[in-house]
Amino acid sequence: MRVTCAKLWTSIQSRLLHGSQISSESVQGVKLAAPPWIGCESCVEGENKVCRCECETGTVELKLQAVEEEKNAGANSSFAHAVINMVGMLIGLGQLSTPYALENAGWSSAFLLVGLGLVCAYTSHLLGKCLDKSPKSRSYTDIGQEAFGSKGRVIAATFIYLEIFMALVSYTISLHDNLSLVFSGTRISAQWAHMSSSQLLTVIAVLIALPSLWLRDLSSISFLSSGGILMSIIIFTSVALTAIFGVVRSDHEIPALQIRNIPMISGLYVFSYAGHIVFPDLYKSMKDPSKFTKVSIVSFALVTALYTALAFMGARMFGPAVSSQITLSLPRNFVITKVAQWATVLTPMTKYALEFAPFAMQLDRSLARSMSSSSRLAVRGTTGSVLVVVILALALSVPYFEYVLSLTGSLVSICICVVLPCGFYTKICWPSLSKPLLVLNVTLIGFGCVLGVFGTISSSKSLIKSLQGHRSA
Repeated sequence: MRVTCAKLWTSIQSRLLHGSQISSESVQGVKLAAPPWIGCESCVEGENKVCRCECETGTVELKLQAVEEEKNAGANSSFAHAVINMVGMLIGLGQLSTPYALENAGWSSAFLLVGLGLVCAYTSHLLGKCLDKSPKSRSYTDIGQEAFGSKGRVIAATFIYLEIFMALVSYTISLHDNLSLVFSGTRISAQWAHMSSSQLLTVIAVLIALPSLWLRDLSSISFLSSGGILMSIIIFTSVALTAIFGVVRSDHEIPALQIRNIPMISGLYVFSYAGHIVFPDLYKSMKDPSKFTKVSIVSFALVTALYTALAFMGARMFGPAVSSQITLSLPRNFVITKVAQWATVLTPMTKYALEFAPFAMQLDRSLARSMSSSSRLAVRGTTGSVLVVVILALALSVPYFEYVLSLTGSLVSICICVVLPCGFYTKICWPSLSKPLLVLNVTLIGFGCVLGVFGTISSSKSLIKSLQGHRSA
């Protein structure tokens, strides 16, 4: 904060200096005399001293004006634009697994899906309230800093980077699974690499996406986010058209409830709503941040409706045979299936640069200012490349999409979406917090912790069991 104020004061001084130079040039031969001594009741400093009340008042006004300009810079999102952005942030990898989750947990688990949507909409509202309470906060980690100091920032940053890493592993697994169907029958091999054709195809796809990590200007890859939204719409439309055209009969019965699967399935549901780490940026980009709560309500309602519809369609069409990714269950000889699978393949390839952006920005801040732009580019690109290679190796070693995604949701996403926002809001707004809100937030923190612990244990056991079975086979 002190650094920001210092920079702001330097900027104000330079503007004032520039203004005085223009004035001196326009008034020929006239020198600006020192202001006369002016006495006032609030500031009498003694003989030969100048009262600076007017000067300081002007400086304060300039500071406030500069702060306001900085605050409003780039804040040009309308209500509709903000809704589109938030929906785009929420829809993604999670939609592929909702039919699998509903089939394995029972149709009554749809109440859990809708309930988690309501809870996550509420916690996004809490993040907006935290930003409203502390205007200097501009990110999720800033809110953590405001609530619990440096420990809060470290905790928030740790969960953010962990979620990004695990999500990229899940994206790569999805890429591998769908590539094997898109190029079914294709056989490629390398004598030096002990890999299957699908694994080699995944390596090639990742290498194609790798150069995007070397882009210096992050705005140049912003178009990829709109591409991700388009891919999600194509996937949903493909499933809907498959049901409408009767290519697959939707006559499977969905079990009412399989409570033993609820802990693991809850992780899949929570991950579907994971988007809170970027909500502060969305809040700050709005023309009227007071409408952020309405944006959250509309966005989560739309996304929840889409998830629920997709879950019931997929579960009714394929029943117990539904795959952990709905695109893998679609009939292979159907043209729309190829479109959906290509959309699923392209989605992860557009995500590497976007998901790496927070790492890149943090890395840029930590690098020495004396480094040249080419050196910074080399460091950032090399770091990103190494990270992607690690992610690729992990994804090929643990090819169990549903368990990795569930573990991500239970271990990380539940904290980012439910536990931390409630904790941050309770700490920041403690003096003005009513008793009902306190009880609600504490209840949600407890609910999130219980769901996270049981979900993490369940998904971890399933993942370990699958790995052991794969090795023994």
